[in-house]
Amino acid sequence: MNIQLSDHFTYKKLLSFTAPPIIMMVFTSIYSIVDGFFVSNYIGKTPLAAVNFIYPLLMLISAIGFMFGTGGSALIGKTLGEGKKEKANSMFSLFVYITIVLSVIVSLLCFIFLEDIATLLGAEGEMLEQAVLYGRTLLISLPFLMLQFEFQSFFVTAEKPQLGLVMTVIAGVCNMVLDWLFIAVFEWGIMGAAVATATSQFAGGIMALLYFCFNKTSLLKLGKTRFDGRAVVKACTNGSSELLSNISMSLVSMLFNIQLLKYAGEDGVAAYGVLMYINLIFLSIFIGYVTGVAPVVSYHFGANNTSELKNLRRKSILIMSVSSLLMFVAGEIFGPILAKVYVGYDTALLDMTIRAFMIYSFAFLFSGIAIFGSAFFTALNDGLTSAVISTLRTLIFEVASVLIMPLIFDIDGIWLSIVTAEFLAFIVTIIYLIVKKKKYNY
Repeated sequence: MNIQLSDHFTYKKLLSFTAPPIIMMVFTSIYSIVDGFFVSNYIGKTPLAAVNFIYPLLMLISAIGFMFGTGGSALIGKTLGEGKKEKANSMFSLFVYITIVLSVIVSLLCFIFLEDIATLLGAEGEMLEQAVLYGRTLLISLPFLMLQFEFQSFFVTAEKPQLGLVMTVIAGVCNMVLDWLFIAVFEWGIMGAAVATATSQFAGGIMALLYFCFNKTSLLKLGKTRFDGRAVVKACTNGSSELLSNISMSLVSMLFNIQLLKYAGEDGVAAYGVLMYINLIFLSIFIGYVTGVAPVVSYHFGANNTSELKNLRRKSILIMSVSSLLMFVAGEIFGPILAKVYVGYDTALLDMTIRAFMIYSFAFLFSGIAIFGSAFFTALNDGLTSAVISTLRTLIFEVASVLIMPLIFDIDGIWLSIVTAEFLAFIVTIIYLIVKKKKYNY
C-alpha cells in the first residue's frame, strides 16, 4: 500500500503507516534488552547492575537525536504541507549536520569524565569498574545511535517508514548475533556486550546516513544547506518535550537506582533494570505509533486541513486507549515469564522482580494517552504544551513520587511511584487536549 502524508487516513491506513515505526522502535529497544539477557545469564548480576546503572546516562546524551528527529520532523512536515520542498530539504540537512557535531563533542566530554560521573552517582568497587568499561565503549558509537534515533522520525517524514524498519531490524539482528558470539562463545564478558551493541549502533546510523546522502529519489536528501537560526530554535522548541522526556527519564532512572541501592541494594538495581527492559518493549509500541502519526499531523496542520486533524486525533485516542488496556493485560500475564528469562537463576531477585512488574503494569493503563498527547502537540508545533506534559510526566511527578512513596510503602512505594506519575500525567494530558481544541481546530 503506497501511503502519502497528504492522504485521508482510515484505521487500516493509519495502522499500516505506523506499523513500521512501531516495529522499528521495538527493534531499537533490543539493544539494551539483549545486552541485559546475555549479561545477566552469562556474566552475573553485578555486571547486570552495572549496565543498568550506566545506561540511563547514555540515553540522556542520545536525547539530542530524539530532539532534532521529532522537533525537526514536525517543522519539516509542516513545511512540506505548505508546498516548500526545497526549504524542507535544506532544514533536514542542517538538522543532521548539527546533530553530528553536537554528538561528537558531548560523547567526547562524557568519555573523559565518565568515571567521575559514575562515582558521583554512587557506583563503587566492581560495579563502578564494569559500568565505566561498558559506558566508555558505547560512547564511541553513540553519535551513530543519535543519528539512528533522528532518522527514525525522518524516514517517516520522507514517506519511507518501511525502509527505516528494514535498517533497524538489520541493526537489531546484528546486535543479537554479536551478543551471543562475543559473550556466550568468546566469553569476552561485559566488553563483549558493549562491543556488540556499539557495532550495531554504528551499522544502524551509517546505513541511514548513506541512504539520505546517495538516494536521488528520496523525498528528503542530504545536501547543501545554510544556517537558519530560526529553524534550529523552532526544531529545538518543537523537540524540547522529547529532549526533556529523555533527559528526565534518564535522571529519574538514576534517582531510582540511588533509592533502590538504599532500600534493596544491588538486587534492587538489577530488578529495576529487568523492569525497564520489559518496559522498553511495551512503551516502544506507544512511541513507535506516535513517531509514525506525528509527521502526518504536521503535514495536515501545515496544509490547514482541520477535518483530517480531527480524524487523526479521534482515531489515535481510540487506538492508544485500546492498546493501553491490552498492554496492561499482557503485562500481568507475561511479566513473570519475562522476569524468569532474565533472573530465573536467583530466587530472591526473581520474586522481587515479579512483584515489581505486577505493580508497575498498572502504569500502562495511563501512559499511552500521555505519550500521544505530548507527541500530538509537538506535531502541531506547540513545543511548550508538549514540553509541559512531558516534563510533568517524566520528571516532576516521578521525582515527587519516588521520594515520598517509599517512606510510606517501603520498596513497593518505588514501583507504585511510576503508576502514580503516569496517572497524574494522564489527567493533565486530557485537560490540555480539551483546552487546546478550539485553538487548533482538531
